[in-house]
Amino acid sequence: VVGKPFSIISFFSHRWVFGWMSCRWYGWAGFFFGCGSLITMTAVSLDRYLKICHLSYGTWLKRHHAFICLAIIWAYAMFWATVPFAGVGSYAPEPFGTSCTLDWWLAQASVAGQAFILSILFFCLLFPTAVIVFSYVKIILKVKSSTKEVAHYDTRIQNSHILEMKLTKVAMLICAGFLIAWIPYAVVSVWSAFGQPDSVPIQFSVIPTLLAKSAAMYNPIIYQVIDCKFACCRSGGLKTLQKSSVKKSRTYTISSHRDSTAVNETQLEV
Repeated sequence: VVGKPFSIISFFSHRWVFGWMSCRWYGWAGFFFGCGSLITMTAVSLDRYLKICHLSYGTWLKRHHAFICLAIIWAYAMFWATVPFAGVGSYAPEPFGTSCTLDWWLAQASVAGQAFILSILFFCLLFPTAVIVFSYVKIILKVKSSTKEVAHYDTRIQNSHILEMKLTKVAMLICAGFLIAWIPYAVVSVWSAFGQPDSVPIQFSVIPTLLAKSAAMYNPIIYQVIDCKFACCRSGGLKTLQKSSVKKSRTYTISSHRDSTAVNETQLEV
């Protein structure tokens, strides 16, 4: 909504047609939402890790903790996306000229530019990716070691475990899709920053950019494949059934009066 219309019109015009300020806005929006999405998935993977591998965490996490986490995530993305406006970095047109991004080529001009590129490379890509990989590797190892243990639990615990694992699979696939879409772009960008000038062909640089922009379309497909919504609804129905089954029975007395007859009382047990 905030970026694609600019690039679509520019693609058909074969050049960026919205001026310098809009170019900076487009670059900022792309970096802000891309970084925010990756850090969100990092937090989700960490949540899955703590939920599966440290069961006591599940009882500690409350709704307000999730809101606090979301605020921290987007403040983090806001900080790194806004730093270039302070003069440390910049946003500039892509080599093919129809969209804008971080000015990766600053790394070839100054030590400050190199420091900025290395900082965002670590804090906005390498570190979050390392946390995601660590979390899901630990989850896989934990699941392999605890499969037999879960088999001895009652049906309610088994159903809860199945739901947790389906949610974890969804999170894993979303993270994998996002990283597969963005890592080629990150590689090309870093190569442009620290490689030889003009060492990346312009035609070749278009493909990673379009692949990165496609990251947003994977999530609906992944949710449909895993059928997570059906699992959640089924779990909700199970909880409702469990609640209704533990209600105590009550006895009601219904009185009916007729002309010249005694009072008839009928007891109903519900």
